[in-house]
This record gives sequence, C-alpha cells and structure tokens, in this order.
Amino acid sequence: MTLVGIDDTDSRERGMCTTYVATRLAEAIAEAGGRIVERRLIRLNPAVEWKTRGNAALCVETDLDPGRAGRLAERLVDRFAAVDDPRTSPGVVVAAGEGVPDPVAAFARRAVRERIDLADALALIEDADYRHRGWGDGRGRIGALAAVGAARAFDDWTHEHIAYRALDRCGTPRTVDRDSAFAAAQAAYPDAWDTVDRVEDELVCVPAAPGPILYGIRGDDPEAVRRVAAAIESEPVDRETTFVTNQGTDAHLRPGRVGTVQDGRAYRVDGVVDEAPETRAGGHVHLTLRDGDDRLPCVAFEPTKRFRDRVRGLRPGDRVTVCGEVGEGTLKLEKFALREAVTTERVVPACPDCERSMESAGREQGYRCRDCGTTAPGRVGRDVDRRLDPGWYEVPPCARRHVAKPLVRGGFDAPTHPER
Repeated sequence: MTLVGIDDTDSRERGMCTTYVATRLAEAIAEAGGRIVERRLIRLNPAVEWKTRGNAALCVETDLDPGRAGRLAERLVDRFAAVDDPRTSPGVVVAAGEGVPDPVAAFARRAVRERIDLADALALIEDADYRHRGWGDGRGRIGALAAVGAARAFDDWTHEHIAYRALDRCGTPRTVDRDSAFAAAQAAYPDAWDTVDRVEDELVCVPAAPGPILYGIRGDDPEAVRRVAAAIESEPVDRETTFVTNQGTDAHLRPGRVGTVQDGRAYRVDGVVDEAPETRAGGHVHLTLRDGDDRLPCVAFEPTKRFRDRVRGLRPGDRVTVCGEVGEGTLKLEKFALREAVTTERVVPACPDCERSMESAGREQGYRCRDCGTTAPGRVGRDVDRRLDPGWYEVPPCARRHVAKPLVRGGFDAPTHPER
C-alpha cells in the first residue's frame, strides 16, 4: 500500500487549497489505474503561527506504485501550489509497505498538539526511508509526514464532503443558495453539523478565502454530508470529494494545569474563577482562572458572539473546566464546563427596620444602621440568581475551529448546551 502525504500548498492571499491538490491527485491516480483506498484530511496544531486558517494536511492512500504516485503528486504541486508566496513551502512524503510505524504515528499525534521542527520531521523521514520532496524550505514535509502517520494516530474520525468551483471562478463571489443550504442543514442535523449558524444567519460551510472550495459539509455520517451537499443549490460544482478527517474531535487538546500551560499548545484545564468576567475594548471578555497560587488569564474574543454571554455568566468561586489554545500566556476559550456553581454570596446586611444597607461600624466591629441603631456582627449570606446551569458551553458554529469538537457529537462528561 502507498500513502502520499501533501501539505502547505495554499496561501492566505493567493488562495489555492491543499484539499484541492489532494483531490486532483486522487483523480490522477485513478486515471493511472490505481485504486483509491481512502482520502484523509488532517487538521494540525491550530496554534502554530505559520498556518493558514485550517492548517490542513492531506493523505491519499492507494495501491499504485509509490514511485509513480509520488511523481504524480510532485507534478500536481508544481502545477497548483502557490509557491510564489514566500510563506508557502509545500512538501510531499510518500510511504510504502504494510502499516505505519509507531514513531510515525506518534509524530502525527505530536503534530496536532505541538510545534515541530523541520529537522525532526526530516530525520524521521530518512529513518523510515520515505520518498520526499520540499519546495522553498520544504516545511510542508512536517504536515505531509503527519498526514501519512494519521491513520494509526487517532481513534475518533468524522467526514467532510467538499465541493469545488472551477478555478477560473476563484476570487469572484460564490453563488450558494441560502434557503437550500439552511433547509438541508436542518434535515441532516445532528448527523451533519456546523453547516450553518442559525442565530448569526451565516453559511458556515461557505469559506471566505479566495480558494477553489465552494462549500464543505462536515458530520459524523458520510452519507449525511453527501446528502446535504446534493441538496444545496449553487453555481456549478466542478468536482467533489468526501474526506475522512479528525475535524470536530478535539484531537488538539491535551490535559493541562493552570500553572504549567505553554504557548503554542491547546489544553483542557480545571480551575476556579478568580475574578469576575470583564468586557474590554473590542468586545472581548476576559476572566482569570486560579489553581492554588497560580493564575491563568482566559479570553472569549468578540467573534465568538453569544458565547461571550455564557462567559459573562460565570462568577468568582465557580469551578470550571476550560478548553482552548494558549498564546502570550492567555487561554483563548473554545468551550468551558461549569462544574460547580456558586449559589450564595456574602453581602452587607440590610437593616431589618428600614431595609437600607448598613454601614461598617469599624474594623472587626460588624455593621450598623446609622438611622435606626440596629447592628449586625458581619456580612450575611444571600442566594445568587444564576442564569447559567452546570454543564458544557461552546462557541457558535461561525466561530468554531475546524478541529474543535461540537457538543452535539456527545461524549462529554457533563450535560451539554449545544449551539446551532
């Protein structure tokens, strides 16, 4: 069996898409007489600074001779990759034989959770005796090797069906009928998810970047994502492919602690809300998590929309689990679970006669009402009206990272409050 990994053929400004190159590769292999076993789309670490938005690497598994498959891949990269962008550094890695070695599978898991040096990837490629080629500095070989190892790296898989437009239409506005997309999304939910955002009235499946993707439909059921795609009315679809993918699986998250998280990685962290959430410039909502003497700033950015109201509903003393990428010492919230909510608070007592708040009678002397002369030994407990139930809360579909797991997929350790 032959595994062909490809990465970093696209550009933030000039478009293109590595999934498109992989789709063309699968077509070329089939025309050459090869059988396509599987097409895999792997989302790598979303925290690396050189990524394009989705940070995808691709692998085509086939029975075609590895030398011939590799040459086809290289020709397609030469033809389609945005190599005129200095930040685009494509890579191709070709593996042959039965099975993926343990070190390569471990590399794939690391690539989703860590920053990896090209030298580490090249050393492993040479040890495995894989065919490879890089363009520019060849950084794309990191993702290409990870895509090769992904088959044995993950247990949880989903699907994405991608429809492509003709290349000569790239850079022009996409024509996708909203009503048909919303109706198809409703009919297939929850087997297909994140197709639309009903509250924000947004077609999540339609990208904004100037590449060849017309729309992409994600879900757990491959037949469901294909049904949704077939029901969407749009400009002509030039070609289409269904990928097996680690999208929507939280493969990027690792367990962490408040005092030990590092930039460039994504974590699931337990702690206690230390300071009340605060809305700052730009509409971003900030809070601080504590664990003992350690503190971790967290933020829900403005594009997460209504998720910020859930964050604002937290109170100091709440026990929570937070998930997200860490950058510049701050965790960028993707979702959180309210584990144990504060239900009472200590407040200044009210005078039983006039019902006005008492005033301090002096240090460690309690409180008194200056008008009525009544006294109280200290603050009193008061029930808190909580509008946030225990359980999991997530960013809406319009703000979700590709690799982040939607609550509707289930498998969470507390009640969930999914967004649609």
